Amino acid sequence: MFLKIFSPLEQFEILPLVAIRYGIFDLSLTNQTVFLFLTLIFITLFFNLLLKPSDNTLFVIPTRWQYFFEVFYNLILSMVVDNIAVKNSQKFFPLIFSLFIFIACLNLIGLIPYSFTVTSHFIVTLTLSLTIFIGINIIGVQIHGLKIFSLFLPQGTPVLLAFLLVPVEFILYLFRPLSLAIRLFCNMMAGHTLLKIFAGFAWSLMSLTGVFFFFHYIPLITLIPLMGLELGVALVQAFVFCLLTCIYLNDVINLH
Repeated sequence: MFLKIFSPLEQFEILPLVAIRYGIFDLSLTNQTVFLFLTLIFITLFFNLLLKPSDNTLFVIPTRWQYFFEVFYNLILSMVVDNIAVKNSQKFFPLIFSLFIFIACLNLIGLIPYSFTVTSHFIVTLTLSLTIFIGINIIGVQIHGLKIFSLFLPQGTPVLLAFLLVPVEFILYLFRPLSLAIRLFCNMMAGHTLLKIFAGFAWSLMSLTGVFFFFHYIPLITLIPLMGLELGVALVQAFVFCLLTCIYLNDVINLH
C-alpha cells in the first residue's frame, strides 16, 4: 500500500504558473504574484462599494460596508495622532492606513482554504519593512539633515559612554526592519502551519476504520476556535506593524 505524506509546509511553496525566463532573470508568474494582484483587486472593489455611484462620495447615513470601514479608519487615525507627536501628524495617516489595509487583506485572504498567504514568506515581509524603514529615514534626513545622527546618542550622555552606546544604538536601529519582518512572517507561518496540522490529523483519523473514525471530530472542533484566533492574529499583526511604524516615524521626527 502506497502512503503519501503531506507536509504542513507545502502550503507555503511558491509555484510557477507561467514560466518567463530571460538569461539569469526569472520573471515567472507564480501563485504569490497572483494573490498579490487579487489582494489589490479586492481592496479596489471594497473601496468602490463604499462610494455612491452618482458622485463617488460617501453616504451620509453609513451603509454596512461604510460603517465597517469607519471603525478601522478611526482606529488607525487615533493610532497615528497618539504615537506621532507632531502638530500635523495626520499627514502620515494615508500611508499608515494604506499599509494597514494592505497587510490585513494579505493576512485575511491567506485564511481562505486553498489560497496562498503572501505574508508567510520572509522575503515579502522584509521587503515591505525595508521599504518603510528607508522611507522613514528619508523623512528624518529631510527634517533634520545631519542632526539625524543624534538619534544614536541621547542628550546628556557622557563622552566615555558614547563610544559604547553609539554602536549599540546603531545596531539596534538597523535591526528594526528585521524585527518587523520576522514578527509578521513568524506569526503568519506558525498559525497556518498549526491549522494545517490539525486539519491533516483530522483527515488521517477519517481514513481509519472502527472507533478511531469518530475521533476525527476532536481536531475538527478544535479548528473552529483556532480559526477565530488566527483571524484575530491576522488583524492584530497588521495593527502592530503599523503601530511600530508610527513609533519609528516619531523617533526620527522628534529625535528622542
